[in-house]
Amino acid sequence: MGKIFLEGMILQAGLIFALGPQNIFVLESGLKRHYHVTVSLVCFFCDLVLIMLGTAGAATFFNRFPQIKILVGLVGVGFLILYGIGKIRHRDQKHLALEANGKRSCYRAAIYSAVIFSVVNPHAYLDGIVLIGGFSSKYSDLYQRLMLGWGAASFSLLWFLLLSIGASIMVPLFNSERKLRLIMTCAGVVLLVLSLKLSRDVMGWIAELYPDSVAAIGIPWGRHL
Repeated sequence: MGKIFLEGMILQAGLIFALGPQNIFVLESGLKRHYHVTVSLVCFFCDLVLIMLGTAGAATFFNRFPQIKILVGLVGVGFLILYGIGKIRHRDQKHLALEANGKRSCYRAAIYSAVIFSVVNPHAYLDGIVLIGGFSSKYSDLYQRLMLGWGAASFSLLWFLLLSIGASIMVPLFNSERKLRLIMTCAGVVLLVLSLKLSRDVMGWIAELYPDSVAAIGIPWGRHL
């Protein structure tokens, strides 16, 4: 079982290193030292739930109802665009206002944000449910599949803690408003690029699901995505 657990960790390592909105949010929470450990744990728990659902067989549900994947994708595109623009304009100061209203509300806001960044992201479903869940299907025994999923989720925990705590240690290097603004602008640009990539993915999913309708419109999505 130890071999399967390690296999899950290696599989997740290959998926999670890619820069995405969830990683950016965890990194930012560390730089701001804004409940960064809590944010890491919440992101881990969300990944754990999705991965375990995938290894338990939820990938079959998404394959049967691809419209849900498209819907989540459209929501994700809108979310990335709005949040990316907010970063570039450096208007992401909600946590400061919440801090003035009390630690408890600010703490809840950090948790809610971590859940949103972990769930309103189609690639979280693709990685956790479809890819890891699909990979685990090579094991016929449910316990083996869950062990692989637990290995993948364990790497998520290590990665998020390393990312957030490492960023919090580097805070002195970014202690000026100018440097922080530069970081937020770069993060915003990355998020907008990710929204463009995701929108192309969504159009590809639509082309796969409704090829006749796409062909009738005359847009060659399927050939260029």
